Amino acid sequence: MTTKILITGACGQIGTELVAALRAKHGWKNVIASDIYPATDEMQACGTYIKLDVLNKKKLAYTVTQLGIGEIYHLAAVLSAKGEQNPTGAWDLNMQGLLNVLEVAKEKKVKKIFWPSSIAVFGPDSMPAVCFQNAKADPLTVYGISKMAGEYWCRYYQRNYGLDVRSLRYPGLISYSAPGGGGTTDYAVDIFHAAMESGSYTCFLKENTGLPMLYMADAIRATLELMEAPKANLSVETSYNIAGMSFTPGELAQAIRVHVPGLEVAYSPDKRQRRKLADYDQ
Repeated sequence: MTTKILITGACGQIGTELVAALRAKHGWKNVIASDIYPATDEMQACGTYIKLDVLNKKKLAYTVTQLGIGEIYHLAAVLSAKGEQNPTGAWDLNMQGLLNVLEVAKEKKVKKIFWPSSIAVFGPDSMPAVCFQNAKADPLTVYGISKMAGEYWCRYYQRNYGLDVRSLRYPGLISYSAPGGGGTTDYAVDIFHAAMESGSYTCFLKENTGLPMLYMADAIRATLELMEAPKANLSVETSYNIAGMSFTPGELAQAIRVHVPGLEVAYSPDKRQRRKLADYDQ
């Protein structure tokens, strides 16, 4: 029997590409995209899209039952920078949304769940430069706090209810198909659009602030591979670290100038500078 897949937060930076990848793999009829936005013809052009708020547990449960959902990719969340503008609202969505998904999955016997964590669980008291799998969690933002707590909720539901919950700690993700969602690393997406549109960009981090990044295609591949892995082969019950590369805004700007020679970049650090995960002073 074909497994039906539900993606929450499907209109975000990750969801936009994950939905396409899952439909290419499992068929468009078997992958249902959902988000809080009303459905449009464009959203439904490549498959089923439904308006769904994960804070509405009853509708979430109804959707899972009616559509025969066997897997959930739960992406709906408020990211770091936007979360700091409304900490309690971000906590409600990030935490209660996850708990609703876990509870519905337990009640409806959903086979597998994917939930992304983040390098935001790390902070100044974590390991310098490179955070290994078991490095100390030290989140500075409500986003990071919710991700740290979420990891332990996922472990709790695995150990106590036998749910198969899988997770990756994404670094900053670089993608061209959707704008950033308000994260501290989103300058690495915004700068490309600015380079092509205006030839100038004002960065909200210092020129020499190094942060870990990953190309979106690699993040999607890692997600699919994790979900396809035999359960017996998995050893981490919270969230797996995933690494790509690290660079600074200055280094990225210089690389872009190879293709856009006149690119002008100014640096105007804001509150996000204080939430960095690593600052390689050079």
